[in-house]
Amino acid sequence: MNLKQMAGEWAADFVQNGMVVGLGSGSTAYYAVVRIGKLFREGALRDIVGIPTSISTEKLARELGIPLATLQEHPQIHLTIDGADEVDPQRNLIKGGGGALLREKIVARASRREIIVVDHSKLVPRLGHHFLLPVEVIPFGWNICARELEKLGCRSKLRKAQDGPYITDERNYILDCTIPPEAELAWLEKEINNIPGVVENGLFLNRADLVIVGSPQGVRLIGAT
Repeated sequence: MNLKQMAGEWAADFVQNGMVVGLGSGSTAYYAVVRIGKLFREGALRDIVGIPTSISTEKLARELGIPLATLQEHPQIHLTIDGADEVDPQRNLIKGGGGALLREKIVARASRREIIVVDHSKLVPRLGHHFLLPVEVIPFGWNICARELEKLGCRSKLRKAQDGPYITDERNYILDCTIPPEAELAWLEKEINNIPGVVENGLFLNRADLVIVGSPQGVRLIGAT
């Protein structure tokens, strides 16, 4: 079993009967969704409903037979299991490497409990250590957003796909940005989101209740179980 699978499957066992579950996106959350689907098909989980954080997760959940709903039907989520690109010692996160940061943050905000699943390589002394901060922007005037980010000390580049700019599920662009080493994260999160044209950014501060880490030594839990 690989380390991502170890963390994802461990987290799935926190799901209980009758829960509304936020289904995260990315390579580690994938294993949690697969495990939830298996438990549901086997009857070990009953009366659950999932809220997917991306189109790709929605497709996977449907293939697995997990019942799905919307936030309009269930505005409060009992538990969300999601991944992260970086986790600092205070359980602050960078998310958005897979481009789903906007839906992920909405689902996190609606969740009573947020469990993050990662392998040990995602643990860093400070955010921005080896991963750029994704900032989702509308296509109109994205270059102006980049200029304003530069004023905050965040050097950015437009994320590309094979045939042009990368397009998110909400039809937006992503700017991948450096984080100034001296930046106060709560201040930076607000200042970035105050730029006209910015939809959301990948700083998830004080969101993770529990981080489940897959490591060569086994599963490590960081936070309240």
